[in-house]
Amino acid sequence: MGLWELFMIALGLAMDAFAVSICKGLTVRRCSARHMLICGLYFGLFQGAMPLLGYLLGAQFESLVSAIAPYIAFVLLALIGLNMIREARSDEAESIDDGFSAKAMVPLAVATSIDALAVGVSFAFLQVRILPAVAFIAVTTCVCCLFGVKIGSLFGSRFKRSAEFFGGCVLILMGLKILLSN
Repeated sequence: MGLWELFMIALGLAMDAFAVSICKGLTVRRCSARHMLICGLYFGLFQGAMPLLGYLLGAQFESLVSAIAPYIAFVLLALIGLNMIREARSDEAESIDDGFSAKAMVPLAVATSIDALAVGVSFAFLQVRILPAVAFIAVTTCVCCLFGVKIGSLFGSRFKRSAEFFGGCVLILMGLKILLSN
């Protein structure tokens, strides 16, 4: 597999995390390097770890992984999306940084990287040097997410409630897309 093909795969895998990073950026009053790094590192690490895990699982579990991955992604994205919609409709004040805690970020990182698991399984059947490939995927995702948070924050605080509601709907729709396309 050439560098161009790997870049296109990495960019495709990064798009879900990029979209979620934009939504996370919409929720901050003032974007900081910390917010950007948290999103970039969580999403980048999970996008790199999942194909490695998929590669290690390889052909033995290909049918099992392929069969349940869309359901896992749908459930996680739907739950997170419903929670975002609930928070958008709530009048209670929340801490801005709560949305960047490990409790908030890990489910998002897992949900957006499930498809990378299947890519890793396919890497097991191709002539792919897995460590450079997963590092490339992780770095590409990290960079996309750094920009995503910043982009989201530029449109942010004026539209926080509607953005959070919209972001929740987008996550649910992404989950449905994953479920229906598989």
